[in-house]
Amino acid sequence: MKRIIITMLLVLVMAMPALAKTDITLPPSFTQDDFKNLTRDLGLAISYVPLATAEPLGGVLPHIDLGVEATSTSIDNNASYWTKISNVPGNSSIPSSLVMPKIHLQVGLPIIPIDLGIVYGEAPSTNIKYTGYEVKWSILQGSAVSPAIALRGAYTTVTGVTDLDISTKSADLSISKGFAMFTPYAGYGMVWIDSKEKSSNVTLQDESLTENKWFVGCKITFFPLMNMVAEADFAQVNSYSLRLNIHF
Repeated sequence: MKRIIITMLLVLVMAMPALAKTDITLPPSFTQDDFKNLTRDLGLAISYVPLATAEPLGGVLPHIDLGVEATSTSIDNNASYWTKISNVPGNSSIPSSLVMPKIHLQVGLPIIPIDLGIVYGEAPSTNIKYTGYEVKWSILQGSAVSPAIALRGAYTTVTGVTDLDISTKSADLSISKGFAMFTPYAGYGMVWIDSKEKSSNVTLQDESLTENKWFVGCKITFFPLMNMVAEADFAQVNSYSLRLNIHF
């Protein structure tokens, strides 16, 4: 157990680049189009990342996956809206990837094929703090010959950013099939992003966007009590995630 915990901590530390402080602060030059593009980028960056197969965690008894993960979201840091934020006094340049280390808990209920999840993370060297919640229902639980299929609903929100409120709602359909220690999965989802400007520097209208997202991943079970999940999410802004779990 000690080695597992040390390994998980190393994954988390390695996901945190040493960056100068960059807060999400809207400058007076920020336009409505800038705010819309920022909403899209941040919304997709904080949208719920499943990092799980379509199979239910629970069975006759409840089961839990508890782990650390990191999501790296590729952004166009040369875009005008990111450049304007990086030029705010006290900020540094925006990196090309927004990295979000997280702690993730999923609980599989007994008997019924429903999983509940909660995730919390902070983007290092920024004022972004992230919380997400999910409910997953495995329509088909899968077997030795048939795949599992699941529906998921999720909600995420950001705190710590004084200049805007932003949250997402999402729904996705996923499929997975286990082969020995590997369980690949794939899915398609919709993300609804809502943001509200709260800055004293500008007056902008609220934004509500709808985005499509595809994702593929694979769960690798090393031992009965330990597994790793890798996932790629493809949308207007792409994300890549890695998760290490203790399962019990």
